[in-house]
Amino acid sequence: MSWGTELWDQFDNLEKHTQWGIEVLEKYIKFVKERTEIEINYAKQLRNLSKKYQTKKNSKEEEESKYTSCKAFQNTLNEMSDYAGQHEVISENMSSQIMTELIRFVQELKQERKSNFHEGRKAQQHIETCWKQLESSKRRFERDCKEADRAQQHFEKMDADINVTKADVEKARQQAQIRHQMSDDSKGDYSSVLQKFNREQNEHYHTHMPSIFQKLQDMEEKRIARLGESLKMYAEIDRQVIPIIGKCLDGITKSAESINEKQDSQTVIEAFKSGFEPPGDVDFEDFTQSIKRTVSDTSLTNTKADGKTDPKTPGKSRGKLWPFIKKNKCFGFHQGATPEDFSNLPPEQRRKKLQQKVDELNKDIQKEIDQRDALTKMRDVYLKNPQMGDAGSVGQKLIEIGNNIEKLRVEVQKFESWLAEVEGRLPVRNDSSRRQSGLYETQNTVPVNNCAQDRESSPDGSYTEDQSQETEVKVTPTEFDDDFDDEEPLPTIGTCKALYPFDGENEGTISVSEGEILKVIEEDKGDGWTRIRRSEEEEGYVPTSYIEVYLDKNAKGAKTYI
Repeated sequence: MSWGTELWDQFDNLEKHTQWGIEVLEKYIKFVKERTEIEINYAKQLRNLSKKYQTKKNSKEEEESKYTSCKAFQNTLNEMSDYAGQHEVISENMSSQIMTELIRFVQELKQERKSNFHEGRKAQQHIETCWKQLESSKRRFERDCKEADRAQQHFEKMDADINVTKADVEKARQQAQIRHQMSDDSKGDYSSVLQKFNREQNEHYHTHMPSIFQKLQDMEEKRIARLGESLKMYAEIDRQVIPIIGKCLDGITKSAESINEKQDSQTVIEAFKSGFEPPGDVDFEDFTQSIKRTVSDTSLTNTKADGKTDPKTPGKSRGKLWPFIKKNKCFGFHQGATPEDFSNLPPEQRRKKLQQKVDELNKDIQKEIDQRDALTKMRDVYLKNPQMGDAGSVGQKLIEIGNNIEKLRVEVQKFESWLAEVEGRLPVRNDSSRRQSGLYETQNTVPVNNCAQDRESSPDGSYTEDQSQETEVKVTPTEFDDDFDDEEPLPTIGTCKALYPFDGENEGTISVSEGEILKVIEEDKGDGWTRIRRSEEEEGYVPTSYIEVYLDKNAKGAKTYI
């Protein structure tokens, strides 16, 4: 099947059809371009999503990464980042292998089509010119024939008329002969032009135009084939990343399978175990002993002895049961100023922190020892070969390292003593006698300035206040709550200006910006923290060294800062 034979008279329609074919290719290019933009945007959104939920360094989330479920989630985020990278590969390959190549191909097609149709129009103009020449020759031949016939009739008429002179008759005969000659010449020209036109027409419809149509057909078939190849490549580019995407998904599945709920439960125990024993039973306290009642079968006189509480015995009613304990306000700001011995932590957590600190100090000591050994060797080399360096400078450095090692060893001994205290190798400071039947007695505790030491730990990390020298009063949960809920706001005793920014991430603290002016409601008690207020609903503690305090001399209990 050939366009030159089958569509010899469809030049205009072929022109429209080939233009439509190029437009289809351009539409496909536009489609691929939008697909690449979608892929790159999708990849960018996936990367941003993965980055958004990545664990931040030096944050609470980093501590939570010890759980297998958190590790699996982090691995999933990493796999999603790789997954996003494959969509970037799709966008890049489609852009380079399809879009760029097709744009260049379309330009070539347009140029080829323009050339072919230009050649076709030129051939059409040539055959039309030949046709016009033929028509002109034909009309001229027709006119000359008519003129010769009229001249012959005029001559015959003059020759038959006896009144016409012989000269007029001769003139009419000559005129008729001239017309006949012109008619014969026109006939010859017409025949020649006709033969030429027939040859041109035959070449036009059987040689020139079929050749042009064949070029157009080849061009169109090449366009269609190229479109098919591009569609195949479009699918292949997607297929190429499927194995890698499959590996990413396999990685996510593997991460999910790596989750160990039992291990995470054990990790929770290790993270929050306090080391305390559960509270014991609370004894019945009989308050009816002072009431004189008639002895009857329903009397409780037989339980007085059992229900009486010895005032000399530490009052268990003064201890606060765990479910009703609220977090002490002092503990809130001490989260931002943890005591060096971690005495604010429950025993088990304190032991872990102290052990961790001892291990860190031992590592630092080993580093210093390694550095000292290296410098010692260097000094020996300098002593043997003075031209290589000054042994005195190395000796000064060795002295500094020796001092550092001594300081670190003192620190290790200090933390090891605290660790031994927690593990029971040494007597616990005033704490072993404070535990009875799961309750704390605080009757004979000597008040100290350290807020973390005059409070007792609870399983949730909160602390109860020291109740020394109190009268023995039954404290119900409702009364305990009211002590905090009905507390009046502290009055303002001055103002302060933030010298440095402070990010109050811990409970009880408050964030401040550099240069910010705030109200002081409680001055530093010697623990390095000052209580401030920004508004009625926003107050907390900030490090005293971060602010410049201006106390009101007329305020009650205010001191003068020099």
